[in-house]
Amino acid sequence: MDSFKGQGGIQMLLTAEQDAQHVVTSARNMKMARLKQAKEEAEKEVALYRSQMETEYQNKISESTGSSGNTVKKLEEETDRKIKALTKSTTMVSKEVVDMLIEHITSVKI
Repeated sequence: MDSFKGQGGIQMLLTAEQDAQHVVTSARNMKMARLKQAKEEAEKEVALYRSQMETEYQNKISESTGSSGNTVKKLEEETDRKIKALTKSTTMVSKEVVDMLIEHITSVKI
């Protein structure tokens, strides 16, 4: 009878070892699945963050480009105003300059 108990104890140990092996294997599989899921979630977060940063970067580039376009437009308008002011001032003074030139040319100095 003792040998029967001994074999039953060994059988119980083998069964317990197999159960433990199944638990360990199941835990490893669950761990690997969770690591894979965590990696996928991290990749999604990185992609989202990257797209947000790219959008922000593109907006800053467009703002700076737009600013230079506005600056060019302002410079062109200022240049046009200055040209008009110079043209107006030369038309006002041109008669006086012509009269002064004619006077110096026609006068004779002895």
